[in-house]
Amino acid sequence: MLYTGFTDDLAKRILGHRSKIFKGFTQKYNIVKLLYYEEYSDKGVALYREQQLKRYRRKWKENLIDSMNPEWRDLAEDFDLEL
Repeated sequence: MLYTGFTDDLAKRILGHRSKIFKGFTQKYNIVKLLYYEEYSDKGVALYREQQLKRYRRKWKENLIDSMNPEWRDLAEDFDLEL
């Protein structure tokens, strides 16, 4: 299962998903890996991009992940996270 979301604090969001404090989709499907992300300085542009990505089919999303992260490794490992 692939999850698409928006946040202004990615490290905090990752910790939230991993500690299961977010009820719903991510908890139900045990979404814990960060496979792809984009950064924007403008919130409006970021929200527009999120909506765009949510409309894409899974195969297109897989291709997007492959272009940045061909091994599908957990990119959250690059962040200094403390649970």
